[in-house]
Amino acid sequence: MENGIPDSQNPKPKPRPIVRIGIFLISHNVFFSVVCCIGGILALFLLPLMAKNTYISENALMPGSANPMFSRYDAMEANKLVKSVMAMSLKPEETRIQIARLLAQRMEESGAEVYHHKFHEKISQFRPLHFFSDTPYTGSLLQNTSATRGLNTVGIIRAPRGDGKEAIVFVTPYNSTKIELNEALSLGLGYSVFSLLSRVTWLAKDIVWLAADSQYGEYASVAAWLRDYHTPVFDGPESKENPTSGAGNTDVFRRAGTMAAALVIKVVEKHGETEKDTLSIYAEASNGQMPNLDLINTVHYLAVHTQGLRVKVEKVYTLLNLAWLQVMGQILESVSKVARSLNPQWKFGMPAAEYVDGTATLASSLYYQALGVPTGSHGAFRDYQVDAVTLEISPKSFLNNEGRRTEFLLRGGRLMESVVRSVNNLLEKFHQSFFLYLMTSPSKFVSVGVYMIAFLLLLVPLPIAAAALYSSSTKDNQVPAFASTAKPGVLKSWRWLHAAKVVFIIHLWSTIVSLLPSLIDHIPEMTPTNNILIWASSSIFILLILYSMLGSPYSYPTTSGSRNSEWATLKSVMIAVASIGLGLMSIINYATAQIGAILMVPMCLIVHPLRLTGRSGNLKDFLLIACNLVLAVIGFPPAGLLVIKGWSEGVGGLNVGDFWIWAESLWAWNSATYLYVILIHFPCWVLCMHILLHPC
Repeated sequence: MENGIPDSQNPKPKPRPIVRIGIFLISHNVFFSVVCCIGGILALFLLPLMAKNTYISENALMPGSANPMFSRYDAMEANKLVKSVMAMSLKPEETRIQIARLLAQRMEESGAEVYHHKFHEKISQFRPLHFFSDTPYTGSLLQNTSATRGLNTVGIIRAPRGDGKEAIVFVTPYNSTKIELNEALSLGLGYSVFSLLSRVTWLAKDIVWLAADSQYGEYASVAAWLRDYHTPVFDGPESKENPTSGAGNTDVFRRAGTMAAALVIKVVEKHGETEKDTLSIYAEASNGQMPNLDLINTVHYLAVHTQGLRVKVEKVYTLLNLAWLQVMGQILESVSKVARSLNPQWKFGMPAAEYVDGTATLASSLYYQALGVPTGSHGAFRDYQVDAVTLEISPKSFLNNEGRRTEFLLRGGRLMESVVRSVNNLLEKFHQSFFLYLMTSPSKFVSVGVYMIAFLLLLVPLPIAAAALYSSSTKDNQVPAFASTAKPGVLKSWRWLHAAKVVFIIHLWSTIVSLLPSLIDHIPEMTPTNNILIWASSSIFILLILYSMLGSPYSYPTTSGSRNSEWATLKSVMIAVASIGLGLMSIINYATAQIGAILMVPMCLIVHPLRLTGRSGNLKDFLLIACNLVLAVIGFPPAGLLVIKGWSEGVGGLNVGDFWIWAESLWAWNSATYLYVILIHFPCWVLCMHILLHPC
């Protein structure tokens, strides 16, 4: 009683608005989860509609503001080098050294500083701690004989208007053991532009030309040079060997300034003829890293508006023929027409064909970013925070004709010169435009502020569902007979610790499983199928050991009434941990988190004990069981990979060892996707199986 008024008559304080919203969401969590999941999927498919036209944010770039100086004379000089290189290819035993000598000689004639960079072949080995290092691709060296060494040729032009603190790099990879015409054209193109830049007076940044020996892979040669460029390695007397004695150069490793940008130039001859010469841009680096969008925009603008090239980016071509995607595009096109008839200012639609093409390009961008493996040797530069792209130029017809080859080299040379000139204008590093984006076409992109909407809509139901499950389980929970002397309130509030212990055991087990390949990889003469079988059997054995030591998920003493709430508590803790894992992964690699959320969120929300679901036998329960089983199959990483591969490539070439090969490629590139699959997705799937088979 207070001031003579009974307590029963005192008005209870109203909960705060945020608390009332939380109570409302928890009480309607099923409806809220369904709406958010559907909204998240729809938002993902609507991203091509929300894509913006690309634009150049950095005014200092000024692409196309100056006329190119690259002339037919330079193209003819490039053609002469191509002929010289192809003549050397007739003697395979001398090709490697002779081409390096020729390139060094031409660089010296241009007045550049020249040196050779020797590197060794790398063996890809699984080293768990390398996931946390700054630079990937750190395999073991093969140093048995000098025959295993690759030989890069590097030339540096010192800028007449610069102070040596900045540089622009362009790379032309070639296989020194078996050079093809397209690689010779790349070298000729690189030489002609390098020779031109040695004569100009407007350079403010040093120019570095790396003729990369790609006999061990394009990425390996560039990564080895960058590693030595940023972290000098002293090899002692071996560094004084001169494999090109007679070229007049030394082997002292030289450096230019901080790299402002890098271009990897490749010429690829396509079979057949097209209307225009084609430029393909590859930008994805390790773990979803992308170069600043201004670099891509500059290349695209110059290629289209000054050289008349057809620019394209990668797309998932199997999506172009999907009937349901074409129908969806037609529906969106019809809706946009109706909207414009109501209000001409509503311009959010696009033609159906453009929508399908944009969706296929968006899917490709998502896939390659989620995979975490670079799409070219430009990825080695991004590991050192250098903006770089691979430019793959394809002629519209075969280059057997001399005049056609000169025209092609002229167009490619002017494009390279114009890009270098734009980057040369920069007073600071690329920073104005986006680093987080998805491409829907060469001229359209989706920024981070837009594509995160789809992911957040999928993620939001998880904490709400976890709170609702925990709330319902504590209400229904009964005190077991063995704890009759304990305080009921205390026991109920701490029952989640058993579920937390189960989740901890599963994640501890998954951590051990993620390290097993480092041991299996050392077993000699093993096939991928044998490796995956050993990995699976040893993982199951370790899980059984952990259960015997720390207790199984079903070992907690309960009464028959409390068993129904035990699985709900386990599910709530699992969902909470899964939401944290997805949120953390979205910071490391959004694309991986987005694709993972599409699979994981429905699996977490729908999972329900089969024993409880099958009691009534109505249609609703049958559909729930079917959904649980389908998601259980697709959600299992090896099975999901086989389903995707079978859909895209056909079931003829499917093999159980494909998952080992895929995982091996991920850890070889230190892809964070491997950590996500093993440490986040796989434990969540195992916990879902525990709930599905729970003895209610």
